[in-house]
Amino acid sequence: MRAGSRPQPPSAAFCPLHRSGSCRSCPHQDLPLADQLARKHARVASVLARARVPDGVWLDPVASAPSRFRNKAKMVVCGTASAPVLGILGPDGRGVDLRRCPLHLREIERALPVLARAVARLRIRPYDVAARRGELKHVLVTASPDGDLMVRWVLRSDRHEAALRAELPRLREELGTLAVMSVNLQPVHQAIIEGEEERLLTDDSPDGDRLLMRLRLGDDGMRRADAGRAGRPGHTGRPGRGGPGATGAGRPGPNGRSRELPLLLPTRSFFQTNTAVAEALYTTAAAWAADLDEGAEVWDLFCGVGGFALALAGADEGADGGRRVLGVEVSAPAIAGARRAAALMGLSAGRVRFEAGDARVLDPGRGAAPDLLVVNPPRRGIGAGLAGRIEASGVRRVLYSSCNPQSLARDLGAMPSLSVRRARLFDMFPHTDHAEVLVELVRRPSRPSAPPRGSARSGRRGQP
Repeated sequence: MRAGSRPQPPSAAFCPLHRSGSCRSCPHQDLPLADQLARKHARVASVLARARVPDGVWLDPVASAPSRFRNKAKMVVCGTASAPVLGILGPDGRGVDLRRCPLHLREIERALPVLARAVARLRIRPYDVAARRGELKHVLVTASPDGDLMVRWVLRSDRHEAALRAELPRLREELGTLAVMSVNLQPVHQAIIEGEEERLLTDDSPDGDRLLMRLRLGDDGMRRADAGRAGRPGHTGRPGRGGPGATGAGRPGPNGRSRELPLLLPTRSFFQTNTAVAEALYTTAAAWAADLDEGAEVWDLFCGVGGFALALAGADEGADGGRRVLGVEVSAPAIAGARRAAALMGLSAGRVRFEAGDARVLDPGRGAAPDLLVVNPPRRGIGAGLAGRIEASGVRRVLYSSCNPQSLARDLGAMPSLSVRRARLFDMFPHTDHAEVLVELVRRPSRPSAPPRGSARSGRRGQP
């Protein structure tokens, strides 16, 4: 088991909100982190054993820092316009203030009081679920490794959009590293966090539509997973200075074993909540695929903003050299971000291509099968249809990144010709039951078919 290099508290129950019973979002916080991870690993291994995943394929799990690992805060807004509460709804329907949640990165903790004061200053009434009145439903905050911030205001209507736009200069000054700000309209009375319509407020900046996440792969990425956000080895940039032009993307570090992976997050896109463990996940995938030939073809289905695709593409080898990578994702904004990230890395469109579409309907067996197929589906998994097409395709290697061991087990059962060569658990969400798993699948050698009755071979065996 990988051990964190930062000293951990003597008891994992370090959060006063947990100890008081105000917040139970981290149900296992009373257990030491090592015990949590051992139990999680045993539980996941048991689930996947039913899908014929043997004990011997498991590598050591990747642990998380116990605190200060969440790069995203999804805050329900309760209370009143003059005294807003940012946090969660308690069992009694009242707001529980989580502005001091110790799981959030420091940049988020510093930002939340500033945003609460803006709500009070603009007199934006929090949405009352029971009464179905009010305007502000959620505040969503994401922090990059450089300290830059994305702030999204989820509103019932556009009534306060102009006021928030006018507030932008002050918020930029008070937050210091505000890179992206938007309004998301969610008009329906349903238990969904955000709506379909997004209106950008930082459209006065050429880079104001996407947050740059500069990840570190290789040895640095694994160390950061061990140590949390204790530092970025070899990184000299100051917080808040991580603009898209300030990156040595894709190129190995001085020791040849570390490189930067720049990912660009649009407002409505998915990225793992634990940056350090995400770096370890992409580093592991790149290491497992290191034996691919330079001209190998890789497909990344459900590619999102391109994390796996760009990690596996490697450094720029010129217009014609290097691996050929195709990424497919249903979200057009995520695809646009992936294309821009590939350009930052110096990867040509001839080498790395991203297309918007439903990955579930693709058939890897049509035409030449890729040398490596990567799938990173949502919790429901890839489903019987795509699993069946992969099974019949002849694809020899698959990397499957799963956030739900139950659906992973079902999908593995639908691909009996592929066996698990190695597997690893990544603890994206310590103190919870959530498990992220990466498995490498290889196609079993085909068995020679039995000779038909009456063949020459069977005749010889039957001769007296």
